[in-house]
Amino acid sequence: MLSRTADHLFWMSRYTERAENTARMLDVNYQTSLLPQSQAVAQLGWQGLLSISELLYSYQERHGEIQAREVMDFMVKDEDNPSSIMSCLSAARENARAVRGTLTTEVWETQNTTWLEVKRMIKTGEFEKDPAQFFEWVKFRSHLSRGVTVGTMLMDEALFFMRMGTFLERADNTARLVDVKFHAVQSDFFGAASEKDQEYDFYHWSAILRSVSGFEVYRKVYRDVIKPERVAELLILKPDMPRSLHACLNEVVNNLSLVASDPNSETLRRAGKLRAELQFGRIDEILATGLHAYLTQFLDRVNDLGAHISREFLVPVT
Repeated sequence: MLSRTADHLFWMSRYTERAENTARMLDVNYQTSLLPQSQAVAQLGWQGLLSISELLYSYQERHGEIQAREVMDFMVKDEDNPSSIMSCLSAARENARAVRGTLTTEVWETQNTTWLEVKRMIKTGEFEKDPAQFFEWVKFRSHLSRGVTVGTMLMDEALFFMRMGTFLERADNTARLVDVKFHAVQSDFFGAASEKDQEYDFYHWSAILRSVSGFEVYRKVYRDVIKPERVAELLILKPDMPRSLHACLNEVVNNLSLVASDPNSETLRRAGKLRAELQFGRIDEILATGLHAYLTQFLDRVNDLGAHISREFLVPVT
């Protein structure tokens, strides 16, 4: 396969996944903001969301003070923001158009229709009328895109690069989400004593789980009250939780091994090493050494892995 074709397929999937992840985070923050809370706490939530995407400085430069409506517009409609939902869906569609001949008709039409429909929804104000419904629609279109891809594409290198892009992006996002959300409650509500704080505790951690479709999964796995250390374990180490770091690295390694011509590839070695650490890691050891430090290092290594994938298989970065 031509490296430029692989590059377009890889980034098409990454941008589609990024749009969904942004919608998930915005949806949870929007739902949480409807709960009784002080303005300062609500503002911290929106600030944390911008921090997850490393867009706090960019937002403040343009809009100044953090306000819920401004943040949502910035993260959904602002085409000057490369991580907004509009920008991601546009980039996914452009990458798909560049390799139209490699995709099945169903995959191309799904990408194209999503882009045309999101433009119409933004223009007619459907996002402002019901943000929650709009976010659900973005998630649904991403699910549809993945389902159509797996259901209609030939199981060859094109599919492997698309899957690799999806799960590398998902690993990055899950790590950012866990890091920022745990950082936000460091000691304020961790094991809170008062009844009011325990109630906040429950809504905070259940919101994090819902943002990765993990609330029902948590109940099924642990059958217990929601505890922060178990939320961390589920989202980092559990290989059967679809959005956990371990599950994402399993997929990245599996697809990498299918496209790598050299079994001693440096990219494959780095991916395998990172997966092995998740496979044999224990949450008590991670928490003892510091969750923030662990996740910061993980994000650095995922970015490094993405750079190695680009250098070895895709269009070299100039």
